[in-house]
Amino acid sequence: MNEPTTVFVGLDAHAESTAIGVAEPGRAPPRFVGTVGARFAQLTQALAKVGKPATLMIVYEAGPCGYALARELSGAGYRCEVVAPSKIPRRPGERVKTDRRDALMLASLARAGELTAVNIPDERDEAMRDLSRARIDAVRARLKARQQLKALLLRHGRRYTGKTSWTAAHERYLAKLSFTHRAQDIAFVEYRQAVSEAQARVQRLSEALAQELQLWRMRPLVQALMSLRGVDQLVATTLVAELGDFRRFAHPRQLMGYLGLVPSEHTSGERRRLGAITKTGNTHARRVLIEAAWNYRFPARITHSLQKRQEQQPAPIRTIAWRAQLRLSYRYRRLKARNLQHNKICVAIARELTGFLWSIGQHVTVGS
Repeated sequence: MNEPTTVFVGLDAHAESTAIGVAEPGRAPPRFVGTVGARFAQLTQALAKVGKPATLMIVYEAGPCGYALARELSGAGYRCEVVAPSKIPRRPGERVKTDRRDALMLASLARAGELTAVNIPDERDEAMRDLSRARIDAVRARLKARQQLKALLLRHGRRYTGKTSWTAAHERYLAKLSFTHRAQDIAFVEYRQAVSEAQARVQRLSEALAQELQLWRMRPLVQALMSLRGVDQLVATTLVAELGDFRRFAHPRQLMGYLGLVPSEHTSGERRRLGAITKTGNTHARRVLIEAAWNYRFPARITHSLQKRQEQQPAPIRTIAWRAQLRLSYRYRRLKARNLQHNKICVAIARELTGFLWSIGQHVTVGS
């Protein structure tokens, strides 16, 4: 029995509409089917005119619409892939962009095998990622609120002389401040309340993230990653929420490339030039990894908190964590001796730390 011929369908999905392009087998140009509304029933009605679900291969770009459409299509029996926008080939001279053209381009590139699919996370894993990103947004909002309060104080020559801001001593200092005009006092109090509310929001989300972790199927992987220095519960949860199961990467270099920690390269003839890191892939995971890399500026040692995190882990994982400390602490000292910038050193350490994360991930089996 012959397998059904695959017809490639490109969708340019938006909040209110979806454009549909179809590429038939062979070399014929793709054709435009039309634009439908946002309702799933309208889309399936249009797809029914193209072919049966078993004969269609549907692709659309990852974006603000998320993975809900892919899950609905899969549930209805369609094959669907979400493709990475940054990996879509673009013509250098192309200056016209419309929904129709995008749908036709996706269908044509899918037929040619030129698209790179992204991993569609489990709904439970995506829920943890949403909670993790909500905390990240709250931290950014808190930083903005603190900057606004400090800007007000600086405009009026109020400078805190203590060592660290946002401590109990700093709060006592703020409580004693007053201004000449009543309007300024009102503005100052409003800024302080905004900072307090932002701090409370971060605290609530941090506690919720810790509670949800206890029931998450990825908890064993999070606890294993916490064996590494600089990777506490928050960092490990963020990494696993963003990256998922590390075993989906066949080699640590794939994970490094996914995180955008590998240097860019321009090679022509005998000339080879390496540039800054690519910064592709997941920005949240890359940020926490670079922050964790700062911890390796200290000599290798097992602290009390790190020992507690490693107590329930098997010997192979503890061995990898100790090898990581020895390697990365030594590497940090060597790079510092070359007078490299601290930021470049941390990026280099984060890239090597990624390899140890991948190695630990190969020893952990997550729940289904």
